[in-house]
Amino acid sequence: MIAGMFEQEIAAYIIYGIFLNFLFSILFAMYLSKNIGVEEMAKNMGTKQQSLLVKLSLFIPYAKMLVTLYRVAILQIFFLNRGHSHKEFWIYLTHDDKITE
Repeated sequence: MIAGMFEQEIAAYIIYGIFLNFLFSILFAMYLSKNIGVEEMAKNMGTKQQSLLVKLSLFIPYAKMLVTLYRVAILQIFFLNRGHSHKEFWIYLTHDDKITE
């Protein structure tokens, strides 16, 4: 018994969490590609690397799903509600903050 749960319950939570991670990520990617366009996304994709915390969040049940929902909230609150486009959000996600000339 680990943290008051049997090992089978923990494994079930982990598997369900990973499934939800991929489901939310795929649905968000489909939403962005529908509104921006796959060609436009490929053309405007930057070289920004994900932080180590985001990479490690895949191994914590439901953490990556929360990261995806956080990105959806950022899109809605800070971009769409302020009149910015989906394309500007994509550039924000994929480009480094540093301006290189």
